[in-house]
Amino acid sequence: MDGIVFQLRENSRVVNKTIYIAVGLCRDGKKEVLGLWLSKNESAAFWMSVLTDIKALGVKNILITATDHLIGFTDTIQNVFPESRTQICVVHQIRKTSRYVVWKDKKEFTGDINKYMMLPLKRQFKRHWRILPSNGKVNMLMP
Repeated sequence: MDGIVFQLRENSRVVNKTIYIAVGLCRDGKKEVLGLWLSKNESAAFWMSVLTDIKALGVKNILITATDHLIGFTDTIQNVFPESRTQICVVHQIRKTSRYVVWKDKKEFTGDINKYMMLPLKRQFKRHWRILPSNGKVNMLMP
């Protein structure tokens, strides 16, 4: 779940609008767009309405959510889907951290931080999943 800010003309003025998207990953590995929402700003109340819309569509449970760590967002998710686990998106973590790095050092910094942030994920991945032979097709992952 995330949003993209863009500018558009409204009543002869240019205003910022955000389109929010919720993408689900099904057990069979297929991605589904659960919905798109247009709003002026992002808030916990807004996400509460989005999550209740998703629940009304028939989604029974969300196992894991990756968010940008908006204040109140995790609590909102827990209220609507109590069994869900929330983690902060790695991309958002790197972006927030690299704001404090001088421009000329950013490329090296992001390369290093990617290595260190992904290391625990790779170890965890290897413990819980095995890669099947490709047989000329995309490799499949099995628990």
